[in-house]
Amino acid sequence: MTGNLRKIITAVGVAAFLLGGTPVQAQQMGQSIIRDEEIEHDLREWTADVVRSAGMSPDQIKIILVQSSDVNAFVAGGANIFIYSGLIQKTESADEVIGVIAHELGHIAGGHLTRTGEVAKNASFEAMIGALVGIGAAVATGDSSAAAAGISIGQGQAMNRYLSHSRVQEASADQAGFRFMTGAGLDPEGLPSFLDKLSSEELLTTSQQSQYVRTHPLSRDRVENLENKVDNSGLKGKALPAAWNDQYARVKAKLIGFITPQQVLYLYPSSDTSIAAQYARAIAAYRMNQVDQALNLTDGLIKKEPNNPYFQELKGQMLFDFGRIAESVKYYDKAVTLLPDAGLIRMAYAGSLIESSGKNPAALQKAIDQLKRAEQDEPRTSKIKRLLATAYGKMGKEPQARVYLAEEALMQGRKKEAAQMAESALKQLPKGSPEALRAGDIINAVGDVDKTR
Repeated sequence: MTGNLRKIITAVGVAAFLLGGTPVQAQQMGQSIIRDEEIEHDLREWTADVVRSAGMSPDQIKIILVQSSDVNAFVAGGANIFIYSGLIQKTESADEVIGVIAHELGHIAGGHLTRTGEVAKNASFEAMIGALVGIGAAVATGDSSAAAAGISIGQGQAMNRYLSHSRVQEASADQAGFRFMTGAGLDPEGLPSFLDKLSSEELLTTSQQSQYVRTHPLSRDRVENLENKVDNSGLKGKALPAAWNDQYARVKAKLIGFITPQQVLYLYPSSDTSIAAQYARAIAAYRMNQVDQALNLTDGLIKKEPNNPYFQELKGQMLFDFGRIAESVKYYDKAVTLLPDAGLIRMAYAGSLIESSGKNPAALQKAIDQLKRAEQDEPRTSKIKRLLATAYGKMGKEPQARVYLAEEALMQGRKKEAAQMAESALKQLPKGSPEALRAGDIINAVGDVDKTR
């Protein structure tokens, strides 16, 4: 989804989840990155004060959702917190999600993650997941070539070992997470509540445990220690903002609708008239290609909340994927008007402009303007580079198009290809032009990487 789970989902061009080209390694592990403006906005809102309590700025922390039925969360490549969709599905409230994120912030604050500095700092999140698989395999096997190949039967176990923490680190992250939540004035019950759900796994064999338990060693003492601290915190029972509970219900409904649409009518029967239930049913109908029903249900949502940018985006996404691309433009336009800082929605908007424009210069330039604005908010989203290359290519500006293809290649770890395309483009670009400067930056970045080997 971009905004609306315009997911970069493996081999499925679902617009709401921004599913996009995921690395082979991550695909083989059953993982892909989910980008969704609404979910990411809600996670940022819930955790902003917790992050500040940890002494960091919310802009420093990126929370990335990984599509996987397993239960896991980890930090990698700096201040990036990866959370599996299976973990969110396992939770029962927003405070449990916040508790897990607070714990992961504890790992960042405790400096428990220096090894993940090996992940390229400018890589896309999709490439980062793939790199982690390869690095994990290399660390576990002692074979440096495994990092390049990243493909072996034991990848999952290798990555688990690579990302695992000691019991001392876990206890430290628990204490830090507790401090961060109480410092934010939130009831810290969420973390022990979530861990208690997993505590029964402590007695299972490793192969039967969730990835979270395998990488975050769990004990009953850990849970009880946190529960005692919560009881004495003075914040136990303090309610979350009502809006967060509604947001949480919509987040889960959206995930279920996109990932397991066949379950929606069981989990959200027609007797459930809540917005979250209607959201899930609309998305499920879209995912199952029930065109009229999907559009009618989404129109009902828009009628109830006409200024909800995510409902406008969903309608645009549906029309785009149903082949009614020209009609989708106005819904994306309204979504961007309602939510100007939504880089992912701008990217979807630009895609609809490119696809519906033919070779109309004005429409293509508008798409380019939208994408360059989106770049500011989404520096790790490689699909923006591909769309920019497409727009410039349609305008007949091949050197500029090659620059953005080179940037995409660099973000995906194809350094030699990136340098070659940048050098080719540089020969044809006006000296000192914005694209010429970008081409030079790519060449320098590849050279800097090679020097560090």
